Order: sequence, then structure tokens, then C-alpha cells
Amino acid sequence: MHFVYIIYSEKFDKYYKGYSQRPYHRLEEHNLALSRYTKHFKPWKLVYLESFSTKRQALIREKGIKKYSKIQILDLIDYSSNEI
Repeated sequence: MHFVYIIYSEKFDKYYKGYSQRPYHRLEEHNLALSRYTKHFKPWKLVYLESFSTKRQALIREKGIKKYSKIQILDLIDYSSNEI
């Protein structure tokens, strides 16, 4: 399975969108400061997860979500496609 995820830093009010085959492991990496961008904004929590059968589908979705405004992200988190 391939996943698109959104994590949130409440402390800094920041969202990060990404792709992973192991989203919970990836969240742990973000919180261990193993990602160059996200290490400055921890702690992170997983707020959105969507699965895809192919990597291509997931990467296309991730690219689209990266363009979303904060309002669109909040709507997406509350949307039925959220698998959390």
C-alpha cells in the first residue's frame, strides 16, 4: 500500500504533507528529527491518511494536496477519505 499523509505541529501551527509506504514509521522519523524540514517544528501528530494501490496514484494526490490552502487542508482532514 501507498499512503499520502498530513502531519500537524500544534506548537507551530504548521502542516506537512508527504508520501510513504509506512506512514506511522515516517511519523516517528519526523518526531526524531530525521527530516531536514520537519525537525524544527516537532512534535508532530498524524491528522490525515489516505491509501492508494499504486505509488503513482499516491504521488499525484500528494502533489495536489501540497497546493492546498490551510482551509482546504482543514476540510480534507474532516472529509470521509481520511483513514485515521
